[in-house]
Amino acid sequence: MTRDEAWHLPNDWVAAWNGHDLDLIMTHYEDAVELTSPAAAQLLGTADGKVVGKANLRAYFQRGLAAYPELHFRLENVLWGVNSVVLYYTNQKGTHTAEFMELSAGGKVVRVVANYSA
Repeated sequence: MTRDEAWHLPNDWVAAWNGHDLDLIMTHYEDAVELTSPAAAQLLGTADGKVVGKANLRAYFQRGLAAYPELHFRLENVLWGVNSVVLYYTNQKGTHTAEFMELSAGGKVVRVVANYSA
């Protein structure tokens, strides 16, 4: 993965979120995606914060967009590996987030682990 390739997905992902375009957001994910996030634990009321499958992820994102209509991300940095990226961004409240995204062979996100500033 080149530097330009590594920044492509995060830039598109942030633009989709900032546009609150759920259909466009979902184009970044595989059907068998798994997401683990403290925000999911809080919003969904689950202890493990895990969301499995694209349909469930869509429902979670839809709920999040409705709960936070002012949601906006500013991409700060991107780290990349062989088949993964880490997005480091700030939201509208100034909270820092790092999301590890494992990518499939097709370049879509298959696993996400989100971490937030303490």
